[in-house]
Order: sequence, then structure tokens, then C-alpha cells
Amino acid sequence: MAGGRIVVGVDGSASSLKALRWAARQASLTGDSLHAVISWEYPASWATLMPGVPPESDPEELARQILDGSLAKVLPAGTAATTTRTVVSGNPSQALVDQAAGASLLVVGDRGHSGFKAAVLGSVSTNVTQHAPCPVVVVRGETTEDEATG
Repeated sequence: MAGGRIVVGVDGSASSLKALRWAARQASLTGDSLHAVISWEYPASWATLMPGVPPESDPEELARQILDGSLAKVLPAGTAATTTRTVVSGNPSQALVDQAAGASLLVVGDRGHSGFKAAVLGSVSTNVTQHAPCPVVVVRGETTEDEATG
């Protein structure tokens, strides 16, 4: 069923770049549009956890730069140009579940930027597989050097 939408979570990690690459290939096979999503949120104690952060720091702009850079690194220019980009403030799991409403597929990597490297699946991938309103693909496996460099 062409004309659907594939949502992919991107955070700049090697795992999310692999998921982005997979989602783009799937979209080209199915004729679905590609929708890349990145989420950002302030830590609970922004001032105490990040004392050296300048007041003009803009986490939303940083997230946008990470998203744009990830698409430029992984996708051909034409695909990157036609990919919808969404920067959302809030919890990454909830942002992806919300953005996946009406989508034909949600794609995430197995691990993003978190401190729990020993987990088999990251907390975001675990949460979205349990709560997404559409089928979910968790892209797993090691990233090769060619994939990491684009």
C-alpha cells in the first residue's frame, strides 16, 4: 500500500544512523514517505547538572543540527531533501509514539545515546515496541566502518 509514512528515530548515534539507512531503503521499496524525528529535553536539574552550559545554549537547535547532519551523512542528497524532519521537545519514547500515529511503520535503532550500554535493547526501543500505534522495526547489529562514515 504505497503512500504511507515511515517514521524513524534519529539521535546521531551509530545505531540510529543504521536505523535511518534501513528506513530509507524500506521507504524506497514501498513508496512510503520518510519522516525523521529527533527529540530533546532538558535534564531534571538543568542548572545543577550542567553548570558550564552558557545561557544562550539552544538544545532545540543542537537537536536540529544533529538531525540535519545525520540525514546528510547517511542519505543520498535527493532522499535527504525529501525527508520530513521533526524536532520535538520531550521524552524520546513518547515523541516517537506520538509521531507514529497514522504511520505505516516506526523504525528505531537498538541503542541510542544513553548510559546503559549493557542493555540488550535500549529503553527507547523497548518502550516504543510496547506502545507504538503501528508496527515497529528495531534495527540491530554492529555498524560497519562503511556505514559509520556514510
